[in-house]
Amino acid sequence: MGFYFSRFEARRPPEPLCTPGWVKKAWQILAVAALILGANYIRWRWMESLNMDALWYAIPLVLAETLAWIGTALFTINLWQEKDVPAQNPPADINDCHGAEEAVDSRPIKVDLFIATYSEDVELVRLSIRDALNVTYPCPLDYRIHVLDDGRRAEMKAVCDEEGVNYITRQNNMGYKAGNLRNGLEQTDGDFIVICDADTRVFPTLLSHTLGYFRDPDVAWVQTPQWFYDLPEGERLPRWLARRTGKAGYALGWTVEKICGPVTLGRDPFFNDPRMFYDVILRRRNWANAAFCCGAASIHRREAVMQAALRSYVWNVDAEIDRHTRDIRDPAMRAALQEAMRPHVIYDTELTPYKFHVSEDIYTSIVLHGDDARRWRSVMHPRIESKMLSPQDMLTWMIQRFKYAAGSLDILFHDNIFSRRRFKLSLPQTLMYATTFWSYLACIWNSVFLISPIIYLFTGIPPVSAWSTPFYLHFLPFFIVSELAFMFGTWGISAWDGRASYLSFFSMNLRALDTVLRGEQIKFHVTPKERQAGRFLYLVKPQIAIVVLTLLGLLWGGIQVARGQVDDPSGYVINIFWGAVNIAAMLPLILAAMWTPPDEEPTP
Repeated sequence: MGFYFSRFEARRPPEPLCTPGWVKKAWQILAVAALILGANYIRWRWMESLNMDALWYAIPLVLAETLAWIGTALFTINLWQEKDVPAQNPPADINDCHGAEEAVDSRPIKVDLFIATYSEDVELVRLSIRDALNVTYPCPLDYRIHVLDDGRRAEMKAVCDEEGVNYITRQNNMGYKAGNLRNGLEQTDGDFIVICDADTRVFPTLLSHTLGYFRDPDVAWVQTPQWFYDLPEGERLPRWLARRTGKAGYALGWTVEKICGPVTLGRDPFFNDPRMFYDVILRRRNWANAAFCCGAASIHRREAVMQAALRSYVWNVDAEIDRHTRDIRDPAMRAALQEAMRPHVIYDTELTPYKFHVSEDIYTSIVLHGDDARRWRSVMHPRIESKMLSPQDMLTWMIQRFKYAAGSLDILFHDNIFSRRRFKLSLPQTLMYATTFWSYLACIWNSVFLISPIIYLFTGIPPVSAWSTPFYLHFLPFFIVSELAFMFGTWGISAWDGRASYLSFFSMNLRALDTVLRGEQIKFHVTPKERQAGRFLYLVKPQIAIVVLTLLGLLWGGIQVARGQVDDPSGYVINIFWGAVNIAAMLPLILAAMWTPPDEEPTP
């Protein structure tokens, strides 16, 4: 059976980023300078620059700038240093993965590889099974593959029988993927568990490159980078223009590339390239022991997973009893009632190795990192050890990203993760997790940044007391040094793609935030693995509105300048630049909503 991605099978993953030492030093120097200049700018904005005649406009903007600077500070801490965990030789025996006091009878390591599936094409799962069967290891290994089928499909079982792997299912879908994983854990006994989605195609080197980290008995899990090998490679500008306008277009494209460098159109229309996240953001959390699990392509120590489950179980039992008895003032009566309730609450409380939640992976990471009794460690392995499929349409992309945002925000608001009473995260870990959750809250102040130039262009009311020399002296050094800092901090990665997506996600993240604050249950939608038919402009109406209103504002502001109705044209110039950046950030998402994959990938 042929798939759309069959023609990409020969693609090979990129090597891990290797940042030169001088770039790392330059990044740290510039980052500190940017934070200092930014703090001075924020001080000046609050104390000297507010337009007192338009505080309804000035205060929300300066507050947004302040919150964005806090986000910059957190992001700087996240990116501060790259410190990979040293790789070790693959362990030959289970005792190589235990401390001296935990030694057991010598035996090969047991590894269970789970492929979680629900409704995906069984032939797609077959490909994942076959790649999993090709995993190699230099020592004897008790390695077993299990397909966890929540679809209870006879054809899926038939594929498992044909390929010689274990088929596991259950009578209900309680807990969605987390419940499916729990069911798999209950029916297996491996020392380590590899978690894969239906489309996770592991490489033969997966275990030989990662099990060595578990020689440290405190390592709970290893996350490997996810690589979407079906991303469009795009088409170079000269060829794209030539197909539309002939030789003249090719000549124009060739000239542009000679001036600006290579320009590729149609590459990764949905911002799916995960290198910024895995190779920069998550990899640089190793020094703080704060690289969290992202589900697919991760390897877990069963002991750690079960210990986290038991700790959460005890906590949930105590919290439920406390919720029902906290208002009883008589200590003796409260203690007696708690003791009487305990057996019933224990019976009614689920033991969940992975929380029944759409973001069970990051929640489990927090539980393990916050366990002060053991201080479990995590590792972000830098080398790609598997390949996966990316969303191929805007609807699928929205389902996936909404799930990430809503699940993370639900944990933030409902699980009290920064409580020292329950989770004993270190200060660096707290800051790293705060960076993650803060990024999802950024939709609030990003909305202010998108609306502010529109307000100025239509009304002519400035948010600052004047677009004067002090403004430029405070803003420009901060802006220029910040841009330079993050150019060095994300060396080797397109920083603009990340920045554009960060800004353009505002509407989806706002919807996720609204869903969580209203207490609505986050539904677990399986991310489709095939392209959904149709155009999806209705999904990007907010982005279209920003572009249209900004363009109209620029037109109206230009008319006012031409008529001499604007006292300070420099404010208009600033907002032209501001509005143009906003439009540039919105356009890729709008174009992605109209994107359809070519029948045959153009040659770049």
